Amino acid sequence: MTGCQRFRYVEPARGAYPGRDLTFKFYEDGRLEIVDNETGSRLQPGDLRGGSYDFYVRQRISFIRRRLQESIARYGA
Repeated sequence: MTGCQRFRYVEPARGAYPGRDLTFKFYEDGRLEIVDNETGSRLQPGDLRGGSYDFYVRQRISFIRRRLQESIARYGA
């Protein structure tokens, strides 16, 4: 089984757009799942906007940094 980090993000409502309750699953092999907790539907990163997109980008960058640091520690620089 591949390891996974789960994050919940509750997007605030803005204007005509209702907020969403999202779960992000970042797998060690680089896969990603985004689930809308109210509808159970899966989303793609392109479906995100505003705060939820910013959250996704920051978590993805953090994931990439961790992977790079692990590789450097394992194989040296």
